[in-house]
Amino acid sequence: MWLIIAIFAVAAVVGLTMAIAVFQGNFPPVPSAILHGVLAATGLVLLLVAVFMKGAAGPALWALGFFLVAALGGFGLALGFHARKKPLPKGLVAGHAVLAVIGFLLLLAGGLKLI
Repeated sequence: MWLIIAIFAVAAVVGLTMAIAVFQGNFPPVPSAILHGVLAATGLVLLLVAVFMKGAAGPALWALGFFLVAALGGFGLALGFHARKKPLPKGLVAGHAVLAVIGFLLLLAGGLKLI
């Protein structure tokens, strides 16, 4: 589970740099968006395996739900705005980030056996 947490942590740092760019009125760099997407997708696939093939439950299952919804928002941002070179809506960026952070905190709390 710690590998999954580490992958999501790196994806979060890259995502944070992009969110900062958006809130400063700049367009996030494409390589950052690709790296963020690849890392987040990798973490999501590994979490799916952990939940459905290894039987992880509780916080991991809840985290998966939040990450899946965040991923939908991420796809919407990437395909609907970033790929078309349109400004990313700050509300959607914030919503995507909040869902992903909740998922990450649930996963981390489960890994630390806090919940």
